[in-house]
Amino acid sequence: MGIFNNMFGGKEGQEEKLEKKTYLTWLPLTSLEQLERIETESNAASVLIFKDSTRCGISKMVIKQFEKLFTEENQHLKVYYLDLLNYRDISNEIAVKFQVMHQSPQLIVVRNGSTVHHASHNDITETELNRFL
Repeated sequence: MGIFNNMFGGKEGQEEKLEKKTYLTWLPLTSLEQLERIETESNAASVLIFKDSTRCGISKMVIKQFEKLFTEENQHLKVYYLDLLNYRDISNEIAVKFQVMHQSPQLIVVRNGSTVHHASHNDITETELNRFL
């Protein structure tokens, strides 16, 4: 029966999914004023901005992989989540303020008020988070 449970999603697989701890806490980015806060916070530690298009299949795949990158070691990184469909004006301002051309999905890392890393699409999943601690 074990092989069939694995193939067809038995309860054991569901329990494992529920038990998996996530080390990523998303901070919703919903106002232009928060960009000033991000800039200030970046003086003390790196701040990440994840831009996501909620209707895009690639974005869905990348965000799941991005969440898996987080370990206990880097759980304290601040990660802001921007829903591009609802907050395109914020995305446009990010491009100007942090000098990064808009893409989706996109990860931008801000340190001391400036972009120190950015990646888009599958390159996001190759990001070594520990270098931003």
